[in-house]
Amino acid sequence: MRCPFCSHADTQVKDSRPTEDHAAIRRRRECVSCGQRFTTFERVQLRELTVVKSNGRREPFDRDKLTRSVMHATRKRPVEPQRIDQMINGIVRQLEMSGEGEIPAKAIGEAVMAGLARLDPIAYVRFASVYRNFREVKDFEEFIDGERLRSRGD
Repeated sequence: MRCPFCSHADTQVKDSRPTEDHAAIRRRRECVSCGQRFTTFERVQLRELTVVKSNGRREPFDRDKLTRSVMHATRKRPVEPQRIDQMINGIVRQLEMSGEGEIPAKAIGEAVMAGLARLDPIAYVRFASVYRNFREVKDFEEFIDGERLRSRGD
């Protein structure tokens, strides 16, 4: 692992332990050249995923991009970071286990919507407003009214 401080190619692992949800291994490393310490995370990747955008463009799946969008939706909300990590891990596992190498962006968006609906209603509406491209206040009203009808079973 290359040192992020001095770019030296040789670092030593000082400590390894699983993350709380056992979805990754956290490693504390030290550079043998400059002595700086840093943390890396090692995750299992079942397959390379490609996201197919609505315009047909393809790009590699980026877990960090998914994390940023969820963190933005949950910003300043009373949602524990562990629950967010569990939700993201579940979505990534679901995508990897689908058997498909190419995943429509819409499938990822819908999985995030479902996860946020269970985590926090405000984060859910925030994400929906960007994902579904709300333009006016009435778009929020229609979305919320539709959710109320769905939750009542009408």
